[in-house]
Amino acid sequence: MRLLLMAHNVVGTRITNFLLNNYKKDLSLVVTTGENYIFRECNRMSVPVRTSTEKWYPIPPVDLGILAWWPHIIKKELIEFPKHGFINTHPSYLPYNRGKHYNFWALAEQTPFGVTLHRVDEGIDTGPIIAQRKIPYGWTDTGETLYYKAQDAMVDLFMETYPKLRRLKFKERKQATDKGSFHKAEDIALASQIHLDATYKARDLLNLLRARTFDLKPNCWFMDKGIEYEVTTKIRRVS
Repeated sequence: MRLLLMAHNVVGTRITNFLLNNYKKDLSLVVTTGENYIFRECNRMSVPVRTSTEKWYPIPPVDLGILAWWPHIIKKELIEFPKHGFINTHPSYLPYNRGKHYNFWALAEQTPFGVTLHRVDEGIDTGPIIAQRKIPYGWTDTGETLYYKAQDAMVDLFMETYPKLRRLKFKERKQATDKGSFHKAEDIALASQIHLDATYKARDLLNLLRARTFDLKPNCWFMDKGIEYEVTTKIRRVS
């Protein structure tokens, strides 16, 4: 296996470590977003590594590409470069919550939540599904708890699936995108507004509040007399 790994953030770091420690010879090239831990660790272990700001492409032929929490959409030319295409790590239970802010929308819209490995195509998170793991959630969960649960589950799913990926012994199934959902990055701000004179079901309002509850990040908001306020919630199980 000649692998091109494009890795970013915590999940990208953990997947890189997994591959360095167990399948180092598979790594033809690692691309990351800067001279970070991933960059330094690959250099230390003599694995070819480049930053995304360098001119790193084209490269010698590779069999498979992996996007490990990669923050950018890649172009068709790159998608088609590996012999067997790219596989993406996506933190939602596709086809639900394609696009951005998966953790918010799962709670706000009460959709299934989880993580998915899928083929990369020219759409946004629309490629065939290779593997999935569902993550249950309850009333004490927030957008923040789902965010961290997805990180752990994504790494576990990748480690479980990679032996099949490297042997190209995996099955795919088409997404039922007509039954799922898609959200742009800008959708969350408007959806997070609470209108003081509107009528809400208590269940829906609590789901909205906890969906946007995330320490040190923007929360649900409302306007009163020209002043903007933010609001969060905490739900504790007592029985």
